[in-house]
This record gives sequence, structure tokens and C-alpha cells, in this order.
Amino acid sequence: MANVSVAAEWQLLINRYYRKPELYPMRWKHIDLSRNKVACAPFGGPIAIIRDDSKIVQLYAESALRKLRIFNSAGILLSETVWKHPGGRLIGMSWTEDQTLICIVQDGTIYRYNVHCEVLEPNFSMGKECFEQNVVDCVFWGNGVVCLTEAGKLFCVPDFKQIKPCKLAEVGIGAEELPHCMAVIEPQYTVSGNVEVLLGVGSGIVIVDEDEVRFIDEEKIGGVVLKIAVSHNGRFLACFMHDGRLVVMNTEFRDFFQYQCESALPPEQMAWCGLDSVLLYWDDVLLMVGPSEDSVSYIYDEPVIFIPECDGVRILSNTSMEFVQRVPDSTVSIFKIGSTSPASLLFDALDHFDRRSAKADENLRLIRASLPEAVEACIDAAGHEFDVSRQRMLLRAASYGQAFCSNFQRDHIQEMCKTLRVLNAVRDPEIGIPLSIEQYKLLSAPILIGRLINAHQHLLALRISEYVGMNQEVVIMHWSCTKITASLAIPDAALLEILLDKLKLCKGISYAAVAAHADRSGRRKLAAMLVDHEPRSSKQVPLLLSIAEEDTALMKATESGDADLVYLVLFHIWQKRPALEFFGTIQARPLARDLFTAYARCYKHEFLKDFFLSTGQLQDVAFLLWKDSWELGKNPMGSKGSPLHGPRIKLIEKAHNLFSETKEHTFESKAAEEHAKLLRIQHELEVSTKQPIFVDSSISDTIRTCIALGNHRAAMRVKTEFKVSEKRWYWLKVLALVTIRDWEALEKFSKEKRPPMGFRPFVEACIDVDEKAEALKYIPKLADPRERAEAYARIGMAKEAADAASQAKDGELLGRLKLSFAQNTAASSIFDTLRDRLSFQGVS
Repeated sequence: MANVSVAAEWQLLINRYYRKPELYPMRWKHIDLSRNKVACAPFGGPIAIIRDDSKIVQLYAESALRKLRIFNSAGILLSETVWKHPGGRLIGMSWTEDQTLICIVQDGTIYRYNVHCEVLEPNFSMGKECFEQNVVDCVFWGNGVVCLTEAGKLFCVPDFKQIKPCKLAEVGIGAEELPHCMAVIEPQYTVSGNVEVLLGVGSGIVIVDEDEVRFIDEEKIGGVVLKIAVSHNGRFLACFMHDGRLVVMNTEFRDFFQYQCESALPPEQMAWCGLDSVLLYWDDVLLMVGPSEDSVSYIYDEPVIFIPECDGVRILSNTSMEFVQRVPDSTVSIFKIGSTSPASLLFDALDHFDRRSAKADENLRLIRASLPEAVEACIDAAGHEFDVSRQRMLLRAASYGQAFCSNFQRDHIQEMCKTLRVLNAVRDPEIGIPLSIEQYKLLSAPILIGRLINAHQHLLALRISEYVGMNQEVVIMHWSCTKITASLAIPDAALLEILLDKLKLCKGISYAAVAAHADRSGRRKLAAMLVDHEPRSSKQVPLLLSIAEEDTALMKATESGDADLVYLVLFHIWQKRPALEFFGTIQARPLARDLFTAYARCYKHEFLKDFFLSTGQLQDVAFLLWKDSWELGKNPMGSKGSPLHGPRIKLIEKAHNLFSETKEHTFESKAAEEHAKLLRIQHELEVSTKQPIFVDSSISDTIRTCIALGNHRAAMRVKTEFKVSEKRWYWLKVLALVTIRDWEALEKFSKEKRPPMGFRPFVEACIDVDEKAEALKYIPKLADPRERAEAYARIGMAKEAADAASQAKDGELLGRLKLSFAQNTAASSIFDTLRDRLSFQGVS
């Protein structure tokens, strides 16, 4: 009998069964759909209703002000607001995929609302032409719209996420011949990837996209088209003709079948029911036409609205919400009258089992070979049911049959139970989202949870997230932000406790994001208390800065040890506070102070000097001044007696004065003093010689250069000023005279008095410039025979080197000298002879 009662609700259309269960009795009151414009969101979404200002209606006990009201699918009011927008009549409204309500008025202005009737700023316009020509019609799809103006121009918004209106190709029609009907093929189903608009114009169809216009003549279509509906997959068209025929064809305009309707008047609404049938609605008749000349009629004594879904059509009336869908094959196999399918016998076996009848065992034996398929069919049929008791019976039948299946995957029933618990929870009238299982699979659990969050159904969203094993952070975050917005009367401390009680449920949740929302809501103290619980410094510190908690931010940044975060805080404080206050702030924090010092050394010397002076670090200021003097010396203008040398000297003298104030930097003080003195002398020399070759050279180089230029008086002055030793002076003068090859002056200098370190510098300087003849003047004057031997060897005089080495009586020296003359056989023999003689005498 249960099978008979279920199947009695079905309607047979050719070889397919259809049913029209009532999802909800509508809970709203005094709503007449015929007096209103209505926008219903797919996937069981909300319903937006506003009085139709294009109709003359009688006002009863209601305000003359138009109100935009949003209900759930069960007719429970979610929100409402007074419509106050300018721009002319409301032409159309629809819901986007993210449940934003789009409203387009006559002048092309686009207004947007969320499900709480809150206007989303900014508003947009379809453009200047739309404003001037006025919009007369619009067709929406998922996330876009096409508008038709009085001048017959088409404008499109392909994506409401990025509203960029564009004009489609010129159709070439005027105001006197506007289209009979308009429909769109969504971009995802077109070859070009752009939306295609189908217009019933004259006796044919015009296909318009961004680039071109195509005309389909009457011969190919078979008549004047008054209404067009496009299937969900974009492959089929249902066209209502001027003679009352319904023609179904593909998008290449090849006919599949035709149906002659009783009325030649075009239907008020037409929609595809899945891919197997088309629904047409006139004033009081709903006609369902299948893929042949068969049809099913339903009589309505009230206006209805079609809400196309992927697996059927929801029908909204003043009093109820119904769902027309094709009966699933699994359900037909179980409940069809007279069915003997394995699934039907399994369902019947459960009934006999409950009545303790032996017929249950007989049924199971009949279907033992097909038992897994029967169990699967019961599970599938349960998923497609809206009636909870029927779901329970089908799942019990599946569980009963599964007990006798050894090879059936037992998690199928568990998964279906989990899915149905979710679906039944959201189908509750208080929630009002009547999803079918096919819609749920297409929508997905994360999007469903997002819609529950947006509707402020946080508790249910949290429970579903936990039940299906999803991250609960998104739900808790949204709840927290919503709670802050809605709890203006609750003190910060009390609200913090409420928030923390929920936030701690989710590990790793961003307290900083909630704190940021609190700050935007004007609750800065609450934000500061929340951000204190954020464990990640990278999120905590920037927010502390945004709420003017700079000292706390600096403390957290230094505790984290992250140099980038410390610099972020330092630069922020640097810009906001006076210099002395800033110095005091960083002085107490070594890491911040050191990082600031490292940065300022490279880029902000003057500011760093101020910091060192404020903290009494005079020696550090001196070092900076000294460094600045060197940087000034790198200036390309700092040559040829440039006046830049004056400031350099002053900087070094300032450094000397600062160093002299500290006992620990006596050396640096003396060095700075002498550097300034040397730089002044070098500057004077450059001015007098007009040659930029003195500044920044050493004392030794300055002396050598003076001697080389013949300025012996200046050289002596430098020697005297800087107390250059006699040995060093002799070396420098010898090198300078050899460099300019003034051999007479060199010889004269060697005879002035005995050199303090002998004649070795004279010999080496001459040999280094390959002047052997000059070197021979001084080699005999070398007192040490070893030095004489090595000097003779360096200029290639083997015999003289051997004689000098024999005087030294050094066998090792002879060995080294022999190696230096290895390629000269005669010289080598001389060294061997002398070495043998020394060995015979017992000298090693």
C-alpha cells in the first residue's frame, strides 16, 4: 500500500514519471505575487519581493512607500528596507551566485543588496547611452545581465564581481520594432566564450554577441518566435511560436519535436524542467510538455513564479513552494505500481520483516544475486526524498539488505545518512533552503556553509562544518565579527569573554582579524585586548600600529626577534613622534636601538648624530664626523684645491674635539688631530703646485711627491711636522730620487753624511729600476759581505758575488747563489770550487 500511495502522487509523461511535492506552505501573509516583482535565487536561495511600480494596484492596510523585502524559501521574513532609489522604474532584479541582489532601474543604474537588505556601495551605471535611452528589458544569468534600451541597443555586464559594462554589436532595430522576446546563452556554453543574446525579431531570430550579429530566417525556424527558453546546459532551445506551437531545437536550430498548444497567446513564463521537459504557464494553467506530443496540465487559481534548478523547477505561489522534478529511476524501480525489481522486493521484504512474516526471507532469496544493486537503489532513492519518514524507511531497507551482502561497501549508507542529515537541517522552515541532493552536490558543502554564514545562521553552519569535517575557522570568524557589530551595548570586557569562549574552539584562528574588525567598528579598546591573544607577531604588530599602540607593538616586535617587524614599528614611530621622544623610546630596547643605528649609519647620518648626542655617546658622533669627512672627499669636486677641503678639515677637527673629551679615546683624538694637520698641508701644496696629487695620500707619499717635484723645503716641513725618523727619511728620499732618475742628486745625497741604515736602500732602489751601473756605485760600500754577494748576484756578476761570499765564509750562501746562476755553467763551477775549498778548510 505504501508503494501505491507514493506512486499515486506521480504524473506519467510518455515513459517518464514526474512529481510535484510541496516543499513548504508559505508563512508570509498578505503577499500577492501578481502585484510584485519577484526575484528568487536558485539552489533554495532567498526570495526578494517589491511592489511592481509598472502596475496600478490597490493599496490595502499598507504604506504607500515601496518596501524591498527578502524572505527565505518558506516565506519567513529575513529583512526589509524602504526603496528610496532614484533612476525611474525598477526594470529587473536577480540574485548572483554569491547571493547579492542586483536591481537595475530605468536609467541603467545598478543597485546591490545583501540578504539583510543592506545596500552595497558603490552603485554602478550601465553607461551614458543606457542613461539617455532608458532600459526597457533585461535578462539575467548566473553572474551577468544583458539590458535592452528603447533604441534597440544591447549592453552587457559579463561578471558582477567586476562590473565593467560593454556594448554588444548593433542589431539595427528601432524603438518601433523592439524584440518579441529575449534570452541568453551563457558564456561557458558558447564557442566564442562571450554571452550570446537571442532576440525574437520580426519573423526570425537574431543572435548577437560583442563582435557580430547573425540572422536566422523564418524558413529555418518555422515561424515567428514569441518566447524562448534556453536549457541549463546551453544546448537546447524551447521556442513558442506565433501559431501556438512549442518547438524544441538545438542551438544549431535543428528541430527535435513540436507540440501544438491550445492557446496561441504566448505563456507568461516558460522554463526547462531538467533536460526532459518544458514548463509553460498561462494565467491559471501550468503545462508540462515532454519530448513528444504528450503533456501534463496543472490548474492553479493563484499566480506562480518559476524558479529553474539543475534537476527541476521550483514553483512559488502565494501559499506554497513546490518542486517539479523527474522521479529518479531508483525511486521508480521501488515505488512503481506492480514493480518486481530487486529494490522493490527488498523494500517489501523489510515490510514483511517488520510484520514478522516469512515472506521477508522468500523475497531475499529471490533477489540474492542482485542484492547489492537493490541496496544501492534504496540508498539512492533515500537521497532524492524530501520526506524524512520515507528517507528513514528506504535507509532501513538498505541496511536490512546490506546485512546479507558480503561484498557491499558499507560506508555508502553512512555517507548518505551524513548527507541527508545536512540536507534535512537546512530544509527546516526556519532555515528555508530546500536543496535536493543533486543541487547539494553541485553547490558543495563549503558554499552552503558560506550561505548559512551570510544569513547569520552561525550555529547551524558551525555544526555542519564540524559534522562534515571542515575547518570551523571561517564560521567562528564571521560570527565574531557579526557579534561585535551587533553588540554595541555590551562592555568591552564582557564582550571579550564571550568572544574568547568561542574563538578558543578553533586552534590557529586569527585573533588579529577579529581585532581589526573591532577597530573598524570603533571599539579600539576591545581591539587592543583581542590582539593581545594573537600568537603570531607578524599579524599582531601591524594591527597594534593601526590602533596606535606603538609601544606595545615595539615590545612584541622585539620579543619576536624579527628584524623586519622591528623596522616596521621603528619607521612608524619615527614618522609620528618628535625626535627626542623617539630616541627615548628606542634607547630602552637594545635590539631596536641596534637596528636603528645600523640603518641610520647607512642612510641617516645627521639623525644618528642627534641620537648619539642625546644619549651622550660623543665618541660615536666623532666617528660619524670622521666618516663624513671621507665621504666628502669622494666628491668629484674635491680636487685641484677645491674649497670642499675646508669643510673636511673642520669635520675632522670637530671629531678631534669630541674624542679629546673622553679619556678612553686618546689615540683617536691624536690621530684626528694629525689627520687634520696633514690634510691642511696637502691642501696648501695642491694650491701652490696646482696639482691634485697630495690630498688623502700618506705622510710618506707626501714627502716622496714633494721631493720628486723638487720641493725639498715642503718635504722637510712635513718631516719636521710629523717627526719622521732619519731612517724613514733616507728611504723616502732615495726612492723619490730614483723615481725621477736624478742620479747626481742621489750620489750627492749619499755623500752628505753616512746614511743611518747604510747603503742598502741605494742599492735596492737602483736594482729595482734596473739601473745596474748606478747600483755598482754603492754595492762596494755595503759593509756586510753577505749583502754585497746577494747584490752582485742580483745584477748578474757571478765572480764578484763569489768573492764576496768567500769573504763571508758562508757555504749555505754559496749554495743559494749557485742556484740563482743555475743556467750559467761557468758561474756554477766557480761556486762549486769555492764551496769545496771552504769544506776542505772545515767551514760549513
